[in-house]
Parts: sequence; C-alpha cells; structure tokens
Amino acid sequence: MFEITLSSFIRIITVGFLAYVGLVILLRFSGKRTLTKLNAFDLVVTVALGSTLATILLNNSISLLEGMTAFGLLILLQYLMTIFSLHFDWFNNLIKSEPRLLYLDGNFLRSSMRKERIKEMEILQAIRNTGFGSTEKVKAVILETDGSLSVISSEVGNALEHVNSEVDENET
Repeated sequence: MFEITLSSFIRIITVGFLAYVGLVILLRFSGKRTLTKLNAFDLVVTVALGSTLATILLNNSISLLEGMTAFGLLILLQYLMTIFSLHFDWFNNLIKSEPRLLYLDGNFLRSSMRKERIKEMEILQAIRNTGFGSTEKVKAVILETDGSLSVISSEVGNALEHVNSEVDENET
C-alpha cells in the first residue's frame, strides 16, 4: 500500500509533467471558455479533464498519447458545444439554463425559488455577502446560469430603469 518502485515513480513524474504541459497547451488553444463555470456542461468537462489527468498519471496501461487524445477529444467536444450554442438558439436552450429572478422589490418570488430549490436564507446570505445588511437597499436577486446569486442594489436598479426609459423614448 505504501510502496512505490523507482520505475513507477519516474513514470508518474515524467507522464505527469508531460500531460500537464500538454493539457495547458490544449486549454490555451481552446480558449478561456473551456474552464469557466458557466453551466453544468462546463463543470462536467472540467471534472472529466481532471479525471483523465489522474488516469494518465496512475494507470500504467494508458499511454501519454492516449491520454492526450482523450484531452483533445474533450476539449474539441467542448469547443463544438460552444460553437453550436452560439449559432443555434435551440441548442443553446437545450444545454444552458436561463437566469431566474428570485427576489424583486422586497418580495421573495416563492414559485421561482421552489423551482430552483433555493431557500430564503440562501438569498439573504447572498445579500449579506454582497455587503448589504438587509434587503432594504436590494432591488433584485437573480440566480445566474452558473448557479451564483447576483444581487442588484436599488441604486443600480433605479439607474437601469432610468436608462431603459431613455432608450424607450429614443426608439419611438
């Protein structure tokens, strides 16, 4: 259990270093989107990359080239998913959720909270984490597509309403 041979140690160090360098190069090539926390699919790809790296390091029957091929496949699939979601709205809707309003103007939107399985205490925690001691200065709380809660202050909300009304006037 606590034994390691010199050859397995050298393999882990060598393959680990090369796999890591290869992964960094592939991730740089694929762009920033591959490692963002935008939706559940992105999380799955990130976890799969980590699992693949661990398999390459610890499984002697998997060659470095096989592991790099697996990295390349995962990153290619992620890239294709982002391209498809960019060009096809139906596909984007299939793999991503929409942001959901949970709190507005002093009211907790219970139906939305139930659908998203969010409790009032979680919304209040997000408000406190943003620096507000209470809900008095909060216009809205939104559950974002990545699972985070965005808190919009009343000042920002009022400014947005003012900008929106100016845009509406200019469009007519």
